[in-house]
Amino acid sequence: MGEAFRVILLIGLAAAALTTGALALSWWMEPERRLRRAMLKSLGHAAETEALAPAEGRAAGLDFTGGQIAVLWDRGANGLVFAFDEVEGAEMIVDGHVVARVRRGEPRKALDIMAPEAAEVTLRLMFLDARWPEFELALWNARTLSHAPSHTASPAEALRLGRRWLSHIEALMR
Repeated sequence: MGEAFRVILLIGLAAAALTTGALALSWWMEPERRLRRAMLKSLGHAAETEALAPAEGRAAGLDFTGGQIAVLWDRGANGLVFAFDEVEGAEMIVDGHVVARVRRGEPRKALDIMAPEAAEVTLRLMFLDARWPEFELALWNARTLSHAPSHTASPAEALRLGRRWLSHIEALMR
């Protein structure tokens, strides 16, 4: 009887250890956490401003101290880091229409609409690079919400984040 209890106890402890290990691994590999770690590795320290699209496995981060912007894709496995002088501009796209834009040498097209029922809000970053001229990041996508959580809670919040990014991009291009 004592031997059977010991075996059952060992099996229970092994199951608890495996469950704890699996939970720790899933926590560590969570898409948002993984993107933040990749951003940290790309920039060398935490981004001062970031935009994440965990459902897409994409992210962008600004490092004002180092004068660089990092863009990541493939859940952070791939990415590029650009100097601020390589940034050409940025656009906010709502449901397929460019609603705001900042671009080198052009006047700013200000965001003058609010779209509380938007199905998709995208930030497009443009670079002076022939191989990688642009990077799109979905700040809100109603279609992917059922599959993975979004970094922003609503289209309005996505528009606010996008407007903030446009302001940062405009300021760094000056």
